Amino acid sequence: MPEIGIALAMRGDAQERLRMATLQRRRRALQIGFFALFLVAPALNLLRFDLTETQLWVLGFRWSLGIDDFVNGHMTATQAALSIILRGILPAVALAVAFMTVAYRYGRLYCGWLCPHFSLVESLNGLLQRASGKLSFWDKHPTPRAGGAPDKRWWPAFVLACATFGFLWAITLLTYLLPPQQIWGNLIHGTLTPNQARFIGIGSLVFTAELMFARHLFCRFGCAVGLFQSLAWMANPKGLVVAFDRERARDCRECSTADSPAGSACDTACPMRLKPRNIKRMMFACVQCGQCLTECETSHDAHGRSPNLEWKVGLDAVRETLRQRRQEH
Repeated sequence: MPEIGIALAMRGDAQERLRMATLQRRRRALQIGFFALFLVAPALNLLRFDLTETQLWVLGFRWSLGIDDFVNGHMTATQAALSIILRGILPAVALAVAFMTVAYRYGRLYCGWLCPHFSLVESLNGLLQRASGKLSFWDKHPTPRAGGAPDKRWWPAFVLACATFGFLWAITLLTYLLPPQQIWGNLIHGTLTPNQARFIGIGSLVFTAELMFARHLFCRFGCAVGLFQSLAWMANPKGLVVAFDRERARDCRECSTADSPAGSACDTACPMRLKPRNIKRMMFACVQCGQCLTECETSHDAHGRSPNLEWKVGLDAVRETLRQRRQEH
């Protein structure tokens, strides 16, 4: 009978490892898909505001509030007001409520699972770590990785990646405001207007500097989308939270994986440079990517133990919050 229990436990651990690995693969797939959608959306008129026509495009259709019809005398003031409410205010409010409802329960889920900028944060972290041993210029100490010592030959790749995506970001942003065919055509044929060239030039420099030096800082403090998600999440004691089993904190001393050979695997795995074992209010910028849980699972499995970190939501999250408050005092 004990052998059966052990076998079942091992089977459960294997299923959990598979689940976490699948979770990360799905997350990366969603990030790549949304990244591609972000780049092609203007060309497909899925979402953009054309300054030349003063026209909003949504899902391939022209989106009008009816103001032009009112000016031309084709509708009354009452009809125009109703059109503005139904086609402008209500959709915007509904979208905002739906977005914040998800954030209220699950936190910065958009940031960790869809946001194109955060996708770059993770990718550039890896390149910088290969070049310097750090995940950010502002890290005080290197973060050891599986590949060994830093290799200066990765510096050109890091700088080139920052410059390339900074340039791509500037062009993409401009195509959300001007016809994409015009911008790309002018760029390819070298016929950009002075204003277009200035926008792309200045935008490229700003985005390149941000990606190189301040990508984590922007995500944590400069992004309004992330900030409002965090505020909604912090207001909900039942919101999804990373719970830490403090009674087994001693196990963390041996915590290491192939990607984090120096220990503190969950800390080094966090792309936002947070400490996942902290209390909720210290995890304000958590993007719920789950990488800390994956590393914790991998490390503890190597020692035949259950992980110290796991997601909690609902009443379990409330219990975790209350436990954190008791331990604070």
